[in-house]
Amino acid sequence: MQTPFDKFAGTSRYITSEPLRQAVNIAVALRRPLLIKGEPGTGKTLLASAVAEDLHLSMLTWNVKSTSKAQDGLYVYDTVQRLQDSRFGDRDVSDIRQYIRLGPLGQALVSDEQVVLLIDEIDKADLEFPNDLLHELDAMQFTVTETGDTHKARQRPLVIITSNAEKELPDPFLRRCIFHFIEFPSPELMATIVRVHHPDLPERLMNQCLQKFYWLRELPGIRKRPSTSELIDWIGALVAAGLPLEDIQKGLPLAGALLKKPEDLEVCAGSSRARSTWR
Repeated sequence: MQTPFDKFAGTSRYITSEPLRQAVNIAVALRRPLLIKGEPGTGKTLLASAVAEDLHLSMLTWNVKSTSKAQDGLYVYDTVQRLQDSRFGDRDVSDIRQYIRLGPLGQALVSDEQVVLLIDEIDKADLEFPNDLLHELDAMQFTVTETGDTHKARQRPLVIITSNAEKELPDPFLRRCIFHFIEFPSPELMATIVRVHHPDLPERLMNQCLQKFYWLRELPGIRKRPSTSELIDWIGALVAAGLPLEDIQKGLPLAGALLKKPEDLEVCAGSSRARSTWR
């Protein structure tokens, strides 16, 4: 029986767990931002595009940087362009509205249709950044100070926010969000994800790759554990190279697709456990 929460179901190229689907649909039903955390490579950023695809909505992306300010997501007043126009007389500079450039959040709020807004890696910005968004995320409106124009959301956007937990987010911000932590996929779910990208992969090769992958993730001393995207790339590299199953059983060919730090390659190469499991 379908419930009011049964909207997002995943897509053919984005495999989701049941808890993640529930979190998305609860956020949609309660009209709250969805805050997604999880280790890199677990599909946090791709979730927004999957939601947009499944719900047939357009998507806007706000890639947060260390220098980002909350104001940037609403609008920017292009004073440089106005100054140039006043010097060269290209246009009437008294109309300030033509120098207002809407940011991703501003575009989402003035859109005639509902959109998915991804605020990606919010924890890269300074500690005040999330707090500076509280009013706009609550009221779903903003005012352009230079013109006095107030814009209120015509269609409330679906806001998905990702964080790599580089910084703690303030409690007032957290209270306004639905939260979900994406657990790293189990071997069974990972096999389903891999099948989406490599549908013709032989079963024995799949099993061997997964065995090596999960062993690497648990190897003591590994600084950067390989992620889902790196596993998919590694398998693609193995297939492209045409390496036989025996090579993968005996060693870790093309390890640079999985391990991205020299120290991790050394840990893997020097591990007595590695030598005993390459069979």
